[in-house]
Amino acid sequence: MSEDPRNIDLEEGMEDTLEDKYLTFKVGDEEYGIEIRYVTEIIGIQSITELPDMPQYVKGVINLRGKVIPVLDVRLRFGLEEREYDERTSIIVVNIQEMAVGLIVDTVSEVMDIPKSEVEPPPRVSKGAGSRYIQGMGKVDKSVKILLDIQKLLFEGELEDLQKLAEK
Repeated sequence: MSEDPRNIDLEEGMEDTLEDKYLTFKVGDEEYGIEIRYVTEIIGIQSITELPDMPQYVKGVINLRGKVIPVLDVRLRFGLEEREYDERTSIIVVNIQEMAVGLIVDTVSEVMDIPKSEVEPPPRVSKGAGSRYIQGMGKVDKSVKILLDIQKLLFEGELEDLQKLAEK
């Protein structure tokens, strides 16, 4: 039995060995991947302090070892239906433009190698807001993982609002 992927704590300085490595996770019926170099840790769902006047997908903040971190529900960010959190729900703590942000996902899958040769550009079918987060489509065996550009998950203004939130 493999180790619970939510207990991963990544050390800094591993950038070179992290190339082509993606943390994969599920939101709804789809498998997504984010570059592992942006992931600082994975934790189980915990108590979230809700905040007023935030977009619906910003669930609030958590206290992670004394640091206040805003958390977003990726499901809501992608316009999917809200669902109750369970023991498989995880928070992936990522670094977006030098700021720690928690991403709530349905389940964390695994860390996998997806070489650049197996990544295709995103399809140009949609000009919708969701397509701007997509970095590419990773081909793994007979499946496709939607690779997200974590740096584009938030608009500039939203990122500034979250930074102010974390500083309070």
